[in-house]
Amino acid sequence: MDLYQAIRDRYSCRSFAAIKIETEKINRILEAARLAPSAKNLQDWRFVVVTDDFKREQIAIAANEQMFIASAPVIIVGCSNTDYSMRCGQKIGPIDVAIAMEHMALAATAEDLATCWVGSFYAEKVRRILEIPQKIEIIEIMPIGYPAEDKIQRPREDIESIVCYDKWQF
Repeated sequence: MDLYQAIRDRYSCRSFAAIKIETEKINRILEAARLAPSAKNLQDWRFVVVTDDFKREQIAIAANEQMFIASAPVIIVGCSNTDYSMRCGQKIGPIDVAIAMEHMALAATAEDLATCWVGSFYAEKVRRILEIPQKIEIIEIMPIGYPAEDKIQRPREDIESIVCYDKWQF
């Protein structure tokens, strides 16, 4: 699948089939994250790959009881191990982890898998479940699996409503 097709096909899946993901596919998805750019090339991301049934269920409960998360055979929890901020004032952790996780989402799409970005969760509960140290920031949760639903494509804004040139013109 070419990149632009993966971008068009990626969507937020909320129903996963009870099918194990092949190890080679998970490895390629994780490699896509490893190759992502990061500020100052710090490569500050860390990923916890969760396959244990009980832990997946506990994570779903910690994510406001969004139980569809537990139906995915794999949940990736994206974390950052730095509190460094860029000169513009933005923390690099959330940005770097988001870039790497979107690499994973697109790689998963290319592997005929589906993902969902989940930001609605209680970090301290996830921290306890996965024994993540306090100094590590938990950024995102991403269930991955074979979809058990038809792709749901949400409407997108027209390009003219989100892009302007040379100055703010909105």
